[in-house]
Amino acid sequence: MEKKEIRVIPVVGIPIIKSNDNLALHILEAAKNQNLEITEDDIIVITQRIVSRSEGRIRHLDEFIPSPFALQYAENHQKDPRVVEAVLMESKRVIRQVGGVLITETHHGFKCANAGVDASNVGNSEMISLLPINPDKSCTIIRENFLKLNGSNVAVIMTDTFGRPWRHGQTNVAIGVAGMLPFRDYVGEVDMDGRELAVTTICVADELAGMAELVMGKSDGIPVAVIKGYPFPKGNGSSKEIVRETALDLFP
Repeated sequence: MEKKEIRVIPVVGIPIIKSNDNLALHILEAAKNQNLEITEDDIIVITQRIVSRSEGRIRHLDEFIPSPFALQYAENHQKDPRVVEAVLMESKRVIRQVGGVLITETHHGFKCANAGVDASNVGNSEMISLLPINPDKSCTIIRENFLKLNGSNVAVIMTDTFGRPWRHGQTNVAIGVAGMLPFRDYVGEVDMDGRELAVTTICVADELAGMAELVMGKSDGIPVAVIKGYPFPKGNGSSKEIVRETALDLFP
């Protein structure tokens, strides 16, 4: 069996992103400064935060007028009622209330804590970050800009940090993809004993997202990584494929 070598390279020196910035251009310039060539079939893994910055999704808390529920919930749990209202506005529904955490389903269909609303790494205690409105579309635009700027046909994964049922700790997961299928399907193949695999489907988009986080970190100021050498399944995939349907979800 041929051995595979996969490289995960952090892209350093990316400036603070502003609204309407061309992310592909900034990534290519930073990569050039560290003698990193981005080529065909590379995977660009990018954090949600800088995409939200480029799309104007860093918002001032005063934009959110607390509802009576937000005011009461904030008082009960020592929260800023404006943050609570932002979470509610970004949510399709509230699944559970656990202490001061709202487990919600976002308008994208993601099930996560506080609808992905986050106050870290936004540079101002009165600002919060909201998830991009359409992460798959955002990834597609970034991918198209790479093709225009340097002719490289790359895949793009946008990540965020989620908790997980059954396990402590968080991990990076894919909330947007472009230029690849999110799964590697082993159904129909045989294992080492010759038995046919019936149900094994690996979410490689999430695995690649978690792999990239190892070189990006949460506080190192590195929002992008390039993965080289992984033969990702090509196609027009979507992060919506990853989200389990509510009817099949053990934690609906």
